Amino acid sequence: MQKKWYRLDTAALIFPATARRDWCNVFRVSATLKEPVDTEVLQHAVDDLRHRFPSYFVTLRKGIFWYYLEESARRVLVQNDYAYPLTFMSSRELKQNCMRVLVYKNRIAVEFFHSLTDGHGGSVFLSNLVARYLELKHGLLIPRNELIKDLLQDPPGEELEDSFLKNAAEVASGRKEEASYRLHGIREQDGFKHLTTGIVETQALLDAVHRCGVSATAFLAAVMAESIIGIQNAERQRKRQRPVKITIPVDLRRLYGSKTLRNFSLVLNIGADPRYGDYSLEELCRTIYHQLRAFATPQNMAGMIAANVQPQELTILRLAPVSLKNLVMDGVYRRSGESGGSINISNITGLSLPAEMLPYIERMEFIIGPQRSYPNNCSVMSFGGKTYINMIRNIRESELERRFFSRLVELGIAVDIESNRR
Repeated sequence: MQKKWYRLDTAALIFPATARRDWCNVFRVSATLKEPVDTEVLQHAVDDLRHRFPSYFVTLRKGIFWYYLEESARRVLVQNDYAYPLTFMSSRELKQNCMRVLVYKNRIAVEFFHSLTDGHGGSVFLSNLVARYLELKHGLLIPRNELIKDLLQDPPGEELEDSFLKNAAEVASGRKEEASYRLHGIREQDGFKHLTTGIVETQALLDAVHRCGVSATAFLAAVMAESIIGIQNAERQRKRQRPVKITIPVDLRRLYGSKTLRNFSLVLNIGADPRYGDYSLEELCRTIYHQLRAFATPQNMAGMIAANVQPQELTILRLAPVSLKNLVMDGVYRRSGESGGSINISNITGLSLPAEMLPYIERMEFIIGPQRSYPNNCSVMSFGGKTYINMIRNIRESELERRFFSRLVELGIAVDIESNRR
């Protein structure tokens, strides 16, 4: 029987081309239950999701002209969580499965190679995995809705589509941006990633957000920008400084009504240039909030989509062997892929689980790894009245976390800190 295969979506093409020995774009979503996880039951739950979510049970294959995803003959086996989050996903592992399911005591975690999906798709998969686990473990009857799927149904085509292709403008927007300031430090040689989690009351965060009259994402980005500006001020004279911009992913499903579970987000680099003068936090909040509103429009994002889609349609690129495509895409990525931002803040919102599941779940989290060219990253998720702010880095210096969380405390937001620091 011939295996199913899937073309990489437009956003996914870059990840195999830019991966290297010490970096592979992987992210994690996790749910911590109020009881220890039964790994045998969880394995049954994983197996039960295969039919409904086929595009996640795949391997990465290298064709003559493009990479592609192929249905995996192997089961995705539940593993014990070990070492630290987001350990390197090697090409050998990707040839077996592009997804991990990990267990540590009460926690279920799923790690995805980014060519499969983005944070939204990953959170949908995790929600359905936990729902199926609770059904098998406790005999629950969990209602089906937009989030929790009927596992016996075939996946609709709209969930498997590349939504970039159908929403690109006719004219592409430009890619050129001035390079942003970058944090730096002594890199951990063994690949260890420091994870610091700040846990805040969601209502306290929202109170501060409302006082500033902006969104939660804009507020957190402003506090982050202020912290990074402070670090740059301590290092450089004003005339030698660079802009400080926060890379913020925009979920395009909301703009275009897409239901795809593959990648469908693009990033905006939003911030301020400290060479022009000092900024108060209120000024940073306003400028970041209004930049987001101005740029995250269907028309502007369609131009950005076109900038990614149109190169695929060039005959010379389509006919080039994959090894040559890799060199071209890696060069473009090094020059412009991450240069416009100082750090990423990715915030998963709008995840509403059925009431039947809530008594069994303690917390849910989202973690993205450091980017290839900058060492720190930040991801945010709220659940059960708490907001979990995960800051990860592959360098020893912890100055950014210290400044960022201390500033939240100064603003009246109490922060509980957890860390895997060794």
